[in-house]
Amino acid sequence: LHNPHHLLCLLPTPFHTFITMSESRLLLEDIWEVKQLDQDGKKFDKVSRIECKSENYEMDLVLDVNTDIYPIEVSDKLTLALATSVDLNDNDMDPTVSALYDRKLGTSQKPSLLDRYEYAMYGKVYKYKTDKIKEHKVSVYVSFGGLLMKLSGDPRNMQAIDPDMHLYLLVRKAK
Repeated sequence: LHNPHHLLCLLPTPFHTFITMSESRLLLEDIWEVKQLDQDGKKFDKVSRIECKSENYEMDLVLDVNTDIYPIEVSDKLTLALATSVDLNDNDMDPTVSALYDRKLGTSQKPSLLDRYEYAMYGKVYKYKTDKIKEHKVSVYVSFGGLLMKLSGDPRNMQAIDPDMHLYLLVRKAK
Protein backbone atom coordinates (compact mmCIF):
# COMPACT_ATOMS: atom_id res chain seq x y z
CA LEU A 1 0.00 0.00 0.00
CA HIS A 2 1.31 3.39 -0.92
CA ASN A 3 -1.07 5.36 1.29
CA PRO A 4 -2.72 3.72 4.32
CA HIS A 5 -5.42 6.42 4.26
CA HIS A 6 -6.86 4.73 1.18
CA LEU A 7 -7.14 1.23 2.63
CA LEU A 8 -10.21 -0.40 1.20
CA CYS A 9 -10.31 -4.15 0.95
CA LEU A 10 -12.34 -7.31 0.94
CA LEU A 11 -11.16 -9.66 3.65
CA PRO A 12 -11.75 -13.33 4.59
CA THR A 13 -13.89 -14.04 7.62
CA PRO A 14 -12.70 -16.79 9.93
CA PHE A 15 -15.00 -16.60 12.94
CA HIS A 16 -12.94 -18.93 15.11
CA THR A 17 -10.91 -16.05 16.60
CA PHE A 18 -12.66 -14.52 19.60
CA ILE A 19 -11.72 -10.99 20.57
CA THR A 20 -12.77 -9.05 23.64
CA MET A 21 -12.95 -5.27 23.76
CA SER A 22 -10.00 -5.16 26.17
CA GLU A 23 -7.77 -7.26 23.87
CA SER A 24 -8.28 -4.95 20.92
CA ARG A 25 -8.49 -1.30 20.12
CA LEU A 26 -12.27 -1.41 19.48
CA LEU A 27 -14.05 1.84 20.28
CA LEU A 28 -17.51 0.78 19.17
CA GLU A 29 -19.14 -2.35 17.78
CA ASP A 30 -22.81 -2.92 17.03
CA ILE A 31 -25.19 -4.53 14.57
CA TRP A 32 -26.70 -2.11 12.07
CA GLU A 33 -29.66 -2.57 9.76
CA VAL A 34 -29.45 -0.93 6.34
CA LYS A 35 -32.58 1.23 6.07
CA GLN A 36 -31.86 3.11 2.83
CA LEU A 37 -29.51 2.86 -0.12
CA ASP A 38 -28.65 5.88 -2.29
CA GLN A 39 -31.59 7.96 -1.01
CA ASP A 40 -30.52 10.98 -3.10
CA GLY A 41 -29.76 8.86 -6.16
CA LYS A 42 -26.61 7.03 -7.15
CA LYS A 43 -23.76 9.50 -7.61
CA PHE A 44 -20.94 7.07 -8.49
CA ASP A 45 -20.94 3.73 -10.32
CA LYS A 46 -19.04 1.77 -7.68
CA VAL A 47 -20.07 3.58 -4.48
CA SER A 48 -23.38 3.63 -2.62
CA ARG A 49 -24.40 5.70 0.36
CA ILE A 50 -26.12 3.56 2.97
CA GLU A 51 -28.20 4.76 5.90
CA CYS A 52 -28.34 2.47 8.92
CA LYS A 53 -29.79 2.26 12.41
CA SER A 54 -27.94 0.49 15.22
CA GLU A 55 -29.67 -2.19 17.25
CA ASN A 56 -28.16 -1.56 20.69
CA TYR A 57 -27.08 2.07 20.89
CA GLU A 58 -29.89 3.86 18.99
CA MET A 59 -27.37 5.50 16.69
CA ASP A 60 -27.67 6.54 13.06
CA LEU A 61 -25.05 5.94 10.40
CA VAL A 62 -24.60 7.32 6.91
CA LEU A 63 -21.72 5.61 5.12
CA ASP A 64 -20.25 5.53 1.62
CA VAL A 65 -19.32 1.96 0.66
CA ASN A 66 -17.54 0.58 -2.40
CA THR A 67 -20.41 -1.72 -3.39
CA ASP A 68 -18.46 -2.95 -6.40
CA ILE A 69 -16.32 -5.07 -4.06
CA TYR A 70 -18.72 -5.28 -1.09
CA PRO A 71 -22.36 -5.40 -2.23
CA ILE A 72 -24.96 -4.23 0.30
CA GLU A 73 -28.75 -4.24 0.04
CA VAL A 74 -31.57 -2.59 2.00
CA SER A 75 -32.47 -4.66 5.11
CA ASP A 76 -28.98 -6.24 5.30
CA LYS A 77 -27.69 -6.48 8.85
CA LEU A 78 -24.06 -5.50 9.30
CA THR A 79 -21.71 -5.80 12.24
CA LEU A 80 -19.75 -2.57 12.16
CA ALA A 81 -16.86 -1.65 14.43
CA LEU A 82 -14.55 1.32 14.86
CA ALA A 83 -10.99 0.68 16.05
CA THR A 84 -7.79 2.66 16.52
CA SER A 85 -5.66 -0.31 15.47
CA VAL A 86 -6.22 -3.74 14.01
CA ASP A 87 -3.45 -5.25 16.12
CA LEU A 88 -4.76 -7.57 18.82
CA ASN A 89 -1.87 -7.37 21.24
CA ASP A 90 1.54 -5.88 20.55
CA ASN A 91 3.04 -6.56 23.98
CA ASP A 92 6.21 -8.66 24.02
CA MET A 93 6.54 -8.62 20.24
CA ASP A 94 9.42 -10.74 18.93
CA PRO A 95 12.08 -8.35 17.48
CA THR A 96 12.50 -10.51 14.37
CA VAL A 97 8.77 -10.15 13.63
CA SER A 98 8.56 -6.46 14.52
CA ALA A 99 10.78 -5.51 11.57
CA LEU A 100 8.14 -6.92 9.20
CA TYR A 101 5.10 -5.89 11.21
CA ASP A 102 3.22 -2.61 10.95
CA ARG A 103 1.49 -2.19 14.34
CA LYS A 104 -1.35 -0.15 12.83
CA LEU A 105 -2.04 -2.27 9.75
CA GLY A 106 -1.42 -5.68 11.29
CA THR A 107 0.69 -6.68 8.29
CA SER A 108 2.25 -9.96 9.32
CA GLN A 109 1.20 -13.54 9.90
CA LYS A 110 -0.10 -12.53 13.32
CA PRO A 111 -3.87 -12.56 13.82
CA SER A 112 -5.54 -9.15 13.66
CA LEU A 113 -9.00 -7.63 13.80
CA LEU A 114 -9.03 -7.78 9.99
CA ASP A 115 -9.40 -11.56 10.29
CA ARG A 116 -12.90 -11.12 11.75
CA TYR A 117 -14.31 -8.72 9.15
CA GLU A 118 -14.99 -8.71 5.41
CA TYR A 119 -14.51 -5.03 4.55
CA ALA A 120 -12.24 -2.40 6.09
CA MET A 121 -11.39 1.26 5.60
CA TYR A 122 -8.87 3.54 7.30
CA GLY A 123 -9.60 7.22 7.75
CA LYS A 124 -9.56 10.32 9.89
CA VAL A 125 -12.17 12.10 12.01
CA TYR A 126 -12.49 15.55 10.45
CA LYS A 127 -15.48 16.93 12.35
CA TYR A 128 -17.17 16.41 15.71
CA LYS A 129 -20.42 18.33 16.04
CA THR A 130 -22.98 18.72 18.85
CA ASP A 131 -26.59 18.94 17.67
CA LYS A 132 -27.87 22.42 18.55
CA ILE A 133 -31.48 21.24 18.86
CA LYS A 134 -30.81 17.97 20.71
CA GLU A 135 -27.88 18.63 23.04
CA HIS A 136 -27.71 14.95 23.98
CA LYS A 137 -26.81 14.06 20.38
CA VAL A 138 -23.47 14.41 18.58
CA SER A 139 -22.32 13.62 15.07
CA VAL A 140 -18.87 12.37 14.18
CA TYR A 141 -17.67 12.76 10.58
CA VAL A 142 -14.89 10.57 9.17
CA SER A 143 -13.27 10.57 5.73
CA PHE A 144 -11.89 7.30 4.39
CA GLY A 145 -9.92 8.60 1.43
CA GLY A 146 -13.01 10.42 0.12
CA LEU A 147 -15.61 7.87 1.20
CA LEU A 148 -17.47 9.56 4.03
CA MET A 149 -19.16 8.48 7.24
CA LYS A 150 -21.48 10.36 9.59
CA LEU A 151 -22.19 8.65 12.90
CA SER A 152 -24.85 10.28 15.10
CA GLY A 153 -26.06 9.44 18.57
CA ASP A 154 -25.62 9.82 22.30
CA PRO A 155 -22.19 11.31 23.12
CA ARG A 156 -21.66 8.66 25.83
CA ASN A 157 -21.40 6.03 23.07
CA MET A 158 -18.77 8.04 21.20
CA GLN A 159 -16.69 9.50 24.02
CA ALA A 160 -13.61 7.50 22.95
CA ILE A 161 -13.65 9.15 19.51
CA ASP A 162 -11.62 12.36 19.30
CA PRO A 163 -11.29 15.01 16.59
CA ASP A 164 -8.40 14.32 14.16
CA MET A 165 -8.22 10.69 15.34
CA HIS A 166 -7.37 7.99 12.80
CA LEU A 167 -9.82 5.07 12.77
CA TYR A 168 -10.45 1.74 11.13
CA LEU A 169 -13.98 0.99 10.07
CA LEU A 170 -14.55 -2.78 10.04
CA VAL A 171 -17.65 -4.40 8.52
CA ARG A 172 -19.06 -7.88 8.08
CA LYS A 173 -22.51 -9.25 7.35
CA ALA A 174 -24.29 -10.12 10.59
CA LYS A 175 -25.68 -13.61 10.98
